[in-house]
Amino acid sequence: MPDDPGSLHKAAEIITKYSGNINRIQFDRRIDPGTVFFEVTATGESYAEITRDLAAIGYLQTSLRPLSFLKFCIYIPQHKSGTLFEFLQFTTAAGANIAFIDFDDRGRHPDRLTVSLNLEQSGIVDTLLDQLKSRYRIDILEYDTTGKHLDDTVFYVRYAQAVREIIGESEEAFILSFLADTNHIAQELMERGCDPRQVFESVLLTGRTMRETTGERFYADVQKIAVPGGITIFCFQVPCGGNVFVIDTPAERVIVDTGYGIYHDDVMTMLSHYGLCDERQVSRIIVTHADADHCGAAGYFTAPVLMHHGTRTIMETNNRAYGSRNESSVLEAFYTKMINLFSKFEVPRDVRCFPESTGSTQGIFPVIDRLRIGDLELEVLDGLGGHTYGQVFLFSPDYGLLFAADTVINFTSLTKDRADYSSLAAFLVTSVNVDSERARQERRALLELAQETDERMQAHGRRCLIFGGHGAVSVLEGGKLSAFGEIERYEPAKKGQN
Repeated sequence: MPDDPGSLHKAAEIITKYSGNINRIQFDRRIDPGTVFFEVTATGESYAEITRDLAAIGYLQTSLRPLSFLKFCIYIPQHKSGTLFEFLQFTTAAGANIAFIDFDDRGRHPDRLTVSLNLEQSGIVDTLLDQLKSRYRIDILEYDTTGKHLDDTVFYVRYAQAVREIIGESEEAFILSFLADTNHIAQELMERGCDPRQVFESVLLTGRTMRETTGERFYADVQKIAVPGGITIFCFQVPCGGNVFVIDTPAERVIVDTGYGIYHDDVMTMLSHYGLCDERQVSRIIVTHADADHCGAAGYFTAPVLMHHGTRTIMETNNRAYGSRNESSVLEAFYTKMINLFSKFEVPRDVRCFPESTGSTQGIFPVIDRLRIGDLELEVLDGLGGHTYGQVFLFSPDYGLLFAADTVINFTSLTKDRADYSSLAAFLVTSVNVDSERARQERRALLELAQETDERMQAHGRRCLIFGGHGAVSVLEGGKLSAFGEIERYEPAKKGQN
């Protein structure tokens, strides 16, 4: 809507006229002086009338197609009255929004007028330039149809174009909905003292970082750990998000957590490099929890996927806060949709949920299942819902192995790039745990379990190994996590290399 007195009132008047109830409004001139977000509850008939009347006065935005950007200089006769007025008649007729204009007849170039224009239709540029060329000497400084050089007076158009660059072309209705959702979390975080531009930039940086670490730019830090009984466990720290674990036994091969869907092809190439072949040799996939960086690629496999029933429900509701006291959080709901979109989340087809209970416990955690992988038996421990509802832990008392998901992580082992990426999620949802108190309780209990197991294992010359959801596989040293064994860097072969 126009940045004029009374514009907001005029829109509200139309909504009220048809008995619409305004649930949310957000406008910030610092972000975009011409865009206002309304969320309105109304009957279907009233909604149609409201949108019709808003469209009639030019207020309703139904498209976010990129605008053309044109920057040029024209040379005008000096000291001639009405020259600027004449020029502006051409730009107004073309529907151009002037983003920048500069002229000073006492400056270094008294006959030069420099102008930047945002044009809604790229097709009218040629017509406008032909009109100007017939009257003025003109120099084109810059012409862009991608929307990359638009100024901040059309911030949301620029933002929509940046989203398209991450996800590809999408229908206008989807882009507008995503834009409204982003605006909503920006509004929420502004109330907590955050810079709104940092919100939008963090969303885009999340998607760009994933996209820019695929293909030849993919890499992983790898630990290969031998376990008695001919078992080998691989830990792959991919560029962004959670670890991918492969339990390789003479009897079968099982994957614990899959990483983002956007990395699936790169992960499969990496597994082949380590002699773990293709996905047809994977007998089962175990998912520790519903965050996309741990299960987003599960749907790309044909093997059955084992998970907690709460994890399946989170996938169905598309809200990582489901089942927690933060279930209605705007931040959590948006983050889930955003990360699933950017990471190419694929819902698994063959889902098999763990039982509700076995009737036994391991410390404070109910044991809900026992899985045998070759000679290895893993207890499935039901978490308390600290990080997410339905997060499970895997524990082998005999072999001293603890898969602690996102509850116990060796943060000191994270590279700066991984730590920076993780901080984006923490900023957008304020806390990666849906219930911080329960998350702390889970962590204390898991560390106690690891310490007790480690003391018992050391009597036999072995250690309790902690497989955190991020970072290096670690052991406890003086109560602190320390990376275990050697870590090597995997990088794919570049094109043209043997």
